[in-house]
Amino acid sequence: MPYTDQPTPELVDSWSAADGAARASSTFTEVFGERPDGVWFAPGRVNLIGEHTDYNGGLALPIALPHRTFAAFRRRDDDVVRLVSGRESTPWEGRLADVAPGAVEGWAAYVVGVAWALQQAGQPVTGFDAAVESCVPYGAGLSSSAALEGSIAVPLAEHPDWVGSGVDTDEARALLVEACIRAENEIAGANTGGMDQSASLRCREGHALLLDCRNGSVEHLPFDLPAAGLELLVIDTRAPHAHADGQYAQRRATCEAAAASLGVETLREIDLADLDVTLPRLEDDVARARVRHVVTEIDRVRGFVALLSAGKVREVGPLMDASHTSLRDDYEVSCAELDLAVEAARAAGALGARMTGGGFGGSAIALIEAGQGHAVSTAVVQAFHDAGHAEPAFLIATPGGPAGRAG
Repeated sequence: MPYTDQPTPELVDSWSAADGAARASSTFTEVFGERPDGVWFAPGRVNLIGEHTDYNGGLALPIALPHRTFAAFRRRDDDVVRLVSGRESTPWEGRLADVAPGAVEGWAAYVVGVAWALQQAGQPVTGFDAAVESCVPYGAGLSSSAALEGSIAVPLAEHPDWVGSGVDTDEARALLVEACIRAENEIAGANTGGMDQSASLRCREGHALLLDCRNGSVEHLPFDLPAAGLELLVIDTRAPHAHADGQYAQRRATCEAAAASLGVETLREIDLADLDVTLPRLEDDVARARVRHVVTEIDRVRGFVALLSAGKVREVGPLMDASHTSLRDDYEVSCAELDLAVEAARAAGALGARMTGGGFGGSAIALIEAGQGHAVSTAVVQAFHDAGHAEPAFLIATPGGPAGRAG
């Protein structure tokens, strides 16, 4: 039944660069007793389409969020690392020499893992102190982990003896992406692909990032929803979300085994036109379903890009809907809350909606008419109330810029 007093949907605001820098710097000074060298930030992301394609050599189309993680950072002369976070009750202290796969647990693994990976790549890395504050929704499938990694990677790359091009070049950003991927895979133990890190470090304000995960190349596509009279509503379902619980890794292992069985390096090599003759070569229904999702999802990215390039962003809704159906049925990474968010948003007038991110909880996105955010959000809140789910939160996604220095 409807709420007696209909609540106002909770909107998650982003912080300005000045506000985020002040928060992180204040925490740093309070804990460490000195001022930091500076404050750096990295954004979370929303993926418009192209889910679970990154580790299959496919295509993805994310945008960076205005919601960012801020890290007040000070370089040390030894190899000691001291970390604090406004979101974590337990600080961390250790030595870089002791960082290795399996040696660090919890949130600190995403931080010191980046330093470890850069050392492994031959870059000069010393110890450091860092205080982290963030407005990227935690556990919402919006890449809070990649934002944390990026906020540390950029100041590490400003070392005076850094090998290679400057930190603001795309060459350097691509190297940082690789280090962040290694940190997440090998130190944090989450076997994700590279789409999240690429979005956080390589996106451009006002643009979507077309990422080719086979060769790491990127293309920046203008993404101006207001000009089309549209908005992108993000629905944080607040359903539990985690990548390191084995489900994500299981999907990846299935895809890699299927590629090996089919004699291709990645599933990107399978053409959509050949899918009907390719799938029967796989031995079980689960593998067939996983491959079908990846191949059709890559094609949906191409279709989305074609419409965007032709100025027909209002026509992408069916592709978003089809993506969600594929993720729900073939890849089996949706959940009751995500499905309900998508259904309720569509019923309230969304042009298209889908889960975004790795799944198993997290967030959905809905393409809506400008100014309809409150109405659609209220309808989703009501649907969640009727189903007995925790109340979701919302934000309007606008394409932000990449990681950088805040102060």
